[in-house]
Amino acid sequence: MTLSLNRRTLLQAGAAAVAAPYFWVPARADDGVWFTQTVGPFVEVETSAGRLRGGHDRGALAFKGIPYAGPASGKNRFKAPPKVTPWTGVRDATRLGPPAMQGPGTTYGEHEPAYSEDCLVLNVWTPAVNDGAKRPVMVYCHGGGFTTGSGGQRIQDGARLAATYDVVVVATNHRLGLLGYLYLGDLGGADYATSGNQGILDIIAALGWIKENIATFGGDPGNVMVFGESGGSAKTCAVMGMPAAQGLYHKAGMQSGPMLRGLPKEVATETARRVLAAFDIHPKDFAKLHDVPAQKFIDLQLAAEKGQGPLTVATKEWQAGHPPPKPSLAANRAPKPGGWGPVVDGTVLPHHPFDPAAPALVAGIPLLIGNMRDEAAFFERDHPEFFHMDAASLTARAQQAFGPDAERILATYRQTRPNATPVEQGIAIETALSMGAGTATLADRKAAQSAPVYRYRNDFQSNIPIKGTDWTLRAGHAIDISITFLNTEMPDLQGDGPGLVETAKAVSGYFTSFARSGVPSAAGQPAWPRYDTKDRAVMLLNSQCQVAMDPDGQEREMWQALGV
Repeated sequence: MTLSLNRRTLLQAGAAAVAAPYFWVPARADDGVWFTQTVGPFVEVETSAGRLRGGHDRGALAFKGIPYAGPASGKNRFKAPPKVTPWTGVRDATRLGPPAMQGPGTTYGEHEPAYSEDCLVLNVWTPAVNDGAKRPVMVYCHGGGFTTGSGGQRIQDGARLAATYDVVVVATNHRLGLLGYLYLGDLGGADYATSGNQGILDIIAALGWIKENIATFGGDPGNVMVFGESGGSAKTCAVMGMPAAQGLYHKAGMQSGPMLRGLPKEVATETARRVLAAFDIHPKDFAKLHDVPAQKFIDLQLAAEKGQGPLTVATKEWQAGHPPPKPSLAANRAPKPGGWGPVVDGTVLPHHPFDPAAPALVAGIPLLIGNMRDEAAFFERDHPEFFHMDAASLTARAQQAFGPDAERILATYRQTRPNATPVEQGIAIETALSMGAGTATLADRKAAQSAPVYRYRNDFQSNIPIKGTDWTLRAGHAIDISITFLNTEMPDLQGDGPGLVETAKAVSGYFTSFARSGVPSAAGQPAWPRYDTKDRAVMLLNSQCQVAMDPDGQEREMWQALGV
């Protein structure tokens, strides 16, 4: 399965389709601790919209909460981001700007302001300003699916990476959920032609700001890498599929989030009809959506994520033409109305990002792509019963989720992992279905183009325990964020086990060197060969990295034969 727009852990017994992707949403850390405080001596710079005052953050300069576009509320709701509004005087850029509207407790930057529709701000970390240097620029798209998150998350603070590797790091806030992806193109006409993709267009607007301004911050506008983890990786896929982004970036990175396909217009329009019905608005009066308080959209989302509320109720027209499918792998992968994410509208996103092939417009873009070895340990962490599963339970779960494909899937994993426990087999199956198989398919399709592809699997194991089990998170989803950003001193999912610091040096070294030259390398670690469909070289990231040729190849072939 690709990182579909309605993914939940498919091995959960009785799992129901949800309205949004199930991505990492850690607890908020309002503990008053400053890991990422911006302090004096303060520094001023001039941008195209006005003057900014930033400061110092762990060896680098930091400028936070910089507007890269204008207001996204009111008459601008559901539309492409407007130009930034210039200001007079010196704007303070020492604190984070507002995150996008989302559910409570789902951002994790230190001392962030309240959520806001007018969230189009970015943060910059750099070793120096106005020095004429041309440092590589690493633009990070935060995780949280298309629903939650913030560019101010403290474990992705870019100061340490900037100071250690002489790079410029940028992170954006952008619209999320229904406010970022509600598609009105079939209902609202030309005025809403960009709707359904406004959240990705926000990121592209930030790339435009970077092209115009990043030289002031010591960055090279001709050497920009877009990358992200989880939902941020999926956003990177969408950016790569959009003509509007051409020329604004030059390399791409995807961590645990292959999105091969976007939402079809038909599905997105049905979601819009359900939203209108929820607010008792006739489709002809869709413009009244501008008057609905933003929080009401969030309330709709939160209900849908629990499988409840108006977004889960199909219109009569949809029910008549779309009877409920029988359980099967294909049914689980099919996009369902009631969710949100990038829409294949034929214009802004002309085609599915990486299906049936990589888009021609990114043929010259090098790609760094991979996933965690045990992604699903994170997704199941709130379901301790999963970690006590026996063979009969695994079979029952697979049959419920995959229907007639279950036996082939189980037989493959029994053959390839004969000594694995049912839990370990379940983790491997779910990891492949949610991340690994899609990563391999996307890498295959990108490798067919001219620019190089470098693929990895991150094997570092977190020692964070999973409550109610004897398991730890192992190489689970999202433990690599702090590792990539060299922020391992901050308590988080990566834990504090042996080899952590060495792994962070290796991973951050590979990522920053790729941003600089298009070829990943790290001190004391092996050379990283290009990925192709002949040898399928994969770098296994850890405290001591190693290259493997087509690891889990038999499993990969099985999933690709099933169309995953």
